[in-house]
Parts: sequence; C-alpha cells; structure tokens
Amino acid sequence: MISVEKALETVLNSTQNFGVEEIPFIKSVGRILKEEITADRDFPPFNRVSMDGIAINYSYFKNRQRDFKIEGIQAAGSKQITLQNSDNCIEVMTGAVLPNNCDTVIRYEDVIIKKGIAIITVDEINACQNVHNKGKDGKVGDVLIEENTIISAAEIGVLATVGKSFVKVAKQPKVMIVSTGDELVGVDEIPLEHQIRRSNVFTLVSLLERLHIPSEIAHITDDKSILKSKIEAYLQEYDVLLFSGAVSKGKYDFLPEVFEELGVEKLFHKVTQRPGKPFFYGKTSDCNIFGFPGNPISTFVNCLAYFYPWYYKSVGLESKKETAILNADVTFKPNLTYYLQVQLDYKFGHLVATPIKGNGSGDLASLVNADAFIQLPKTEETEFKKGENFPIIRYR
Repeated sequence: MISVEKALETVLNSTQNFGVEEIPFIKSVGRILKEEITADRDFPPFNRVSMDGIAINYSYFKNRQRDFKIEGIQAAGSKQITLQNSDNCIEVMTGAVLPNNCDTVIRYEDVIIKKGIAIITVDEINACQNVHNKGKDGKVGDVLIEENTIISAAEIGVLATVGKSFVKVAKQPKVMIVSTGDELVGVDEIPLEHQIRRSNVFTLVSLLERLHIPSEIAHITDDKSILKSKIEAYLQEYDVLLFSGAVSKGKYDFLPEVFEELGVEKLFHKVTQRPGKPFFYGKTSDCNIFGFPGNPISTFVNCLAYFYPWYYKSVGLESKKETAILNADVTFKPNLTYYLQVQLDYKFGHLVATPIKGNGSGDLASLVNADAFIQLPKTEETEFKKGENFPIIRYR
C-alpha cells in the first residue's frame, strides 16, 4: 500500500501523448489548443469608429466652431471616404473606417442635425474621442492566444477574426469505462431486492464529458473467463480503461488477477486513503488502466484525484491547486488521507469548507449535497481544527 502522494506521482509519471489533430474551429470549444494563434493583420485593421455620430477635424472645434455642414456618410463596411472641406463633417456609423481628414467622433446624442447642418450641443469634447486606433489591440504577428489554452467562446471569436477556420488541438484519448458485478442492472430496469441499478459508469461518463472526452461503456458479469476475454480486446483498442469495481478482496474481485495474466504492469494496488483505498493502477505499452473501487464515492473521488491530473499533464495543462479553510472541527482516527465531502462558500474573501454528513463511500446521494472534497492529510493526529487550511478538489 502506498501513500496518496506516491500514488499521484506514479500516475503523473505515466502520462501519454495522444498527438494533435486539426478540427473546424467552431467545433473546438473545450479542447486544448496546440498552436499559437497570431494576428494576421493589425487589430483593429483601420482607425475604427466606435460610436454612431459625426466625424470632424478637432482643430475646428478647438477654435470654437460648433456648426458643421454634413458632406456625406461613412457606413460600416464601405470604403474610406475623405472629408473634402476640413470645416465640414461626415456622418459615421459604429464599426466604420474613420474618414480621411477626420480625427474625432461626436456621438449623435451630443449633436442636433437641421437642414444638413450638425450642431454640437456640448461644450467639451476630447481630441480623437470615440476612435479605436489601428493596431491598438494588437499588431500583425502578435500572439493573441497562447498554446495549451482551453478554447472557450472568447477564443472562438479570435479564431474567426484571424481567419483560422481549422485549428490544431490535442487529440482526446480513446476511453472505455467498464463496470462489473452481477448485482448491477440497467438504468431502465426494475431491480430485484438484491440488485441495484448501474450508476458509476454514468458518473464517470459525465466526469469525462466535463473534459470533453468521449467515452464508451461496457458491463461485464463476474465471470473470470469473460472478463479476461473482453479486457484483452479492450487493451488493444483503447488508450485508457476505467474500471469501477472488482479490485478489492472479494471472492469475485477478479480484476487484479486478470490484469496480471494479461501482462498489465501493476504500478500500485491500494492507497492509504479513505474512501478509495483499493485503487489499482497499471499500464501496458499502449494503455493506462485505472481500477477504481466499486463504491460510488470511491469511484468519484479517485477519478477527480488521479485521472483528472493524469489527463491534464498528458495534454499539457497545469492542474489547478486550491485550498479552503475548514469550517468545523473534524475527528478522523485511521492513519489515512481522508477525502471529506464539503460545501464551499466565501466568507470575508476566504474560501470556507463546511463538512457534510454522509453514510460512507456507498452513499451516492450525499454527493448532491456537497461541492468538493477537502483532503485531510495522513497523520498520527486524529483531530483537524476549524480554521486550518487544506487542499480541495472541486466538482462543482
């Protein structure tokens, strides 16, 4: 049995590079960018009008001129026109090119237009106001989005404006999620008294969807020969196998034995933590195997605590570390790392974690009442005091 710290170190030393693929930019939300995005032109590419109104030469306003004859209109999307008489003005629309011989825009709210004359009604304006100068946001060749950025709606807009119709992103691993156990039936079935519906696989599917990782699911009965046959095929076809159940010491917990017979290199089995102690991790040359215990909370926390950091490192992302202040005294006697479910709140600018009561690692329903796990360290001490700060793993 190894420590949580050693287990995580082992997992992070076994990351995979899944390569890079090029996909349509509009399909890339949530994916990890694998190239720098640079400006293909200045941003904005011209002196851009930022208010509907009139464009003038400021020097005439400075010399106390307030009435300006309108020469024409500069519409958004039209070629740049020129103010022929410098003491006149041109009506301009938001997004239009600033006309030649103009340097300042006065919004319509500050003018009155009568018989082709724009009369300025305010006493003060600033030179070059309401003009978004060429290149102010970025020069041609400037890096606009760094590599390894998670693409969001904000990045989509930038990709569009630089003409990046296809973008390079990290390939996602091919993942199979496997549940085991004869006591499990389908979601749409009515379980007998000795049965329960399958839930862990769907929790794992959803946890992977948060990372935009597609997955497939399978259920295998507690028959060693069937387990071995199916897993042998999965090891050849998938980059990652996530198992829920059959890794403890029960009579029908065949997975560790099957893994050994199939040539899986066991990197560890059992971690000094609660919940999730019987966790198995191993690999072949092409596949990583995460064997999570079958209790729902165990599966949930181990996916967050181990698979998530493994995935982040595999695709070049930094795992975000966060801490919170414990909001109540906690007593925990076993000398194990304890993942305690907590509700999170901000008080006086500090993140505070309030423990919730649950009924052990099988209490699936308790997950909906919490926001995160707070990680209390393995120590000879049995009491953790209110006001102490500890790492957390959010799931909301």
